[in-house]
Amino acid sequence: MDTTRLVLGGDRPLGAGEDVVVVDPTTGDVAARIPAADPAQVDAAVSAAAAAFDAWRDRSQDDRSAALRAVAAHLEAEREALADLLTVDTGRPRTRNLLYVDFAATIFRQYAELARLVNGRFVPSNEPGQLSITARVPVGVVACLVPWNYPLDLLAFKAAPALAMGNTVVVKGAPETTRTTLAVGGILAEHLPPGVIGVLAGGKDVGVALVAHPAVDMVAFTGSTPAGVEIGIECARRHKLAHLELGGKDPAIVLDDVDPRVAAKGLVWAAMLNAGQVCTSTERAYVHRGVYDVVVEEAVDLVGRLRVGDPADPATDVGPMRTAAGRAKVLDHLAAAVDAGATILAGGRALDRPGFFMEPTVVVDVDHTTALMREETFGPVLPIVPVADLDEALELAADTPYGLGASLYTHDPRAVERVFRTLRVGGLWVNDPIVDNPAGLLAGVRASGNGRELGVEGLFAFTNVRHLHWQLDLQAKPWWYPSEG
Repeated sequence: MDTTRLVLGGDRPLGAGEDVVVVDPTTGDVAARIPAADPAQVDAAVSAAAAAFDAWRDRSQDDRSAALRAVAAHLEAEREALADLLTVDTGRPRTRNLLYVDFAATIFRQYAELARLVNGRFVPSNEPGQLSITARVPVGVVACLVPWNYPLDLLAFKAAPALAMGNTVVVKGAPETTRTTLAVGGILAEHLPPGVIGVLAGGKDVGVALVAHPAVDMVAFTGSTPAGVEIGIECARRHKLAHLELGGKDPAIVLDDVDPRVAAKGLVWAAMLNAGQVCTSTERAYVHRGVYDVVVEEAVDLVGRLRVGDPADPATDVGPMRTAAGRAKVLDHLAAAVDAGATILAGGRALDRPGFFMEPTVVVDVDHTTALMREETFGPVLPIVPVADLDEALELAADTPYGLGASLYTHDPRAVERVFRTLRVGGLWVNDPIVDNPAGLLAGVRASGNGRELGVEGLFAFTNVRHLHWQLDLQAKPWWYPSEG
């Protein structure tokens, strides 16, 4: 797999721009320098995608689906190598990355078949002799801006449904995971006609150029809310569709009818997965006072037993954070919370070793107005807050501008119904946190964006709806010229 070359039309050139500097999160050292795309190459990728669009749109669904199935098989064939690459690029344990390669292949295979089954519908006509049809049609050229925390799967979430429905795609990955993005781009290019997929390396300047390019019809972005706001404004100004999957501050609610020790295991899992660098990580836990002490005790014990270390080691539970800036933000949130009265029961420090390692952390006595409870922390930190009942839990859980997901631990169906109905989030996990169902949905509301990924909604997100009203025989209508009646 080539981890240095772009995908431009049918070519694999090196970038002509300045180097993207990739830092190894386990050491802090420079791991690679990869030439970025220059403005001419950005234009070439988009122009090639625009030129390829008509032919790709008009290919049979059998052909498009066959190409996506071939991509899935190729990903599986490169499973070990891709897992190795994801491990060095993200710092996430290799044991997890093997599963994420499998999941990406599942996504390509799912959309290969789903696009064959779901498109439009016949609707009732106004009168006999007419047909009315609504059809899902491709948008055109889709720019996919993919983050560093899940560079393979989040690329698949966007590119697979977009390609399946007949769009052409230009991808730009995050600088930190440039090697993964270019390697996967090469796999895609082997199974798609020239121009249907373009893959670029670069930083914010390349992303800005893609968003502004007049031939880009839609921008699909996963990343921070401030960056998504900038992209949304620019897309509105240029009359483009904006598909934005943004930040979160996901709450978890634990009621007193569940085993508190099992619930604590779920909380720690959901807070520490990928060193807390998941948009749907549990970043706040509200625990009923009846089980609070046991949950805190168990969480502190679990966190103390997590193995933090080399992500290539199968025994590692938590790898490094991806960037020095990300770790510094976590430490700032913790320091401000402690200044406001919070107590750190476990962890709370950067590890004294090379790289960006951070101790998994449990915090209590947290002032709800601090950044640790209000802003996306994006690190291995679990604040736990006692609540008197579900009313108080819901009030605190809703005290955020974000609306990505939430978790609930209970056996009470009425509590599930109430939380699902009233809490303004895109998804609710009950007793099984932050699990993606490829047939389900990943969605956000409010400051978490408007993105809809996975399931049929993820397919429809990359389409426009077009209506056909067809009078089968040309006939003058009496209402055309009522004055002549």
